[in-house]
Amino acid sequence: MAGTDPRGAAPGPNGAGAKANGTAAKLKDTAARATAAAKQPDGAGAEANGTAAKANGAGAKANGTAGRATGKPAAKAGAPSHRFPEVTQDTARPEGGGRAAGGAAPAPARQWPLLTVLGGVALGLAITAAGGFRVGLILVGACLLLGAVLRWLLPEVGMLAVRSRFTDLITYGGLGSAIVLLALMIQPKPILHLPFLDDIVHFAVR
Repeated sequence: MAGTDPRGAAPGPNGAGAKANGTAAKLKDTAARATAAAKQPDGAGAEANGTAAKANGAGAKANGTAGRATGKPAAKAGAPSHRFPEVTQDTARPEGGGRAAGGAAPAPARQWPLLTVLGGVALGLAITAAGGFRVGLILVGACLLLGAVLRWLLPEVGMLAVRSRFTDLITYGGLGSAIVLLALMIQPKPILHLPFLDDIVHFAVR
C-alpha cells in the first residue's frame, strides 16, 4: 500500500537472531559480575553462584534461540554433511560415461561406441544425399538403435553417455525407431502401410 514504510515491517529471522545474540551477551555480562561477587563472604557467594548459574542457563537458552532464528543450527562435530554444495565446481559425469577401453588404448579406441554410431549416421546421410533416401534414412535410424543397444549392454560407453542410462535409451531408441518407421512409410512405393499414420500425414499436409 502507498505510504507504508518498509522499515516498519516485522523483523525477519536474521533480526531475531541478532536480538537473541544481544540478550545472550547481556546475560553473560551478568554472569561475570555474579562470579566476581562470589569471592565475597559465604552467604553472598552462594547467592551470587546461584545467580551465575541462572544467567549461564539463560545465556545457553538465548544462544539456542539465536541458532533457531537464523535458521543455521550448529552441525554436530564429526558428522558428515549430505547437503549439496552451494556452489558446484564441476559437472558430474553421467552414468556409464567412463572409457570404453583401457587407459593404455589410444583415444579413438576409448570412444569406439560413439565413433561407431557417428560413422554409421554419417554414412547414412551421405547415401541419402546421393539419392538413396530410403536406404540412407534406414541406416541412420539403425545406427541410433545400435547406440541404444550399446548403451544398454556396455557398462561404460564413453561420450555416448549423455544423461542417465534410462534417458539415453529412450532418446536413442525413440529417435531411431521413428526414423526407420518413417523411412519405410515414405512415398513413393512405401514398404510399410499403417492406416492411422497415413491419416495423420494426409491431415497434416492437406
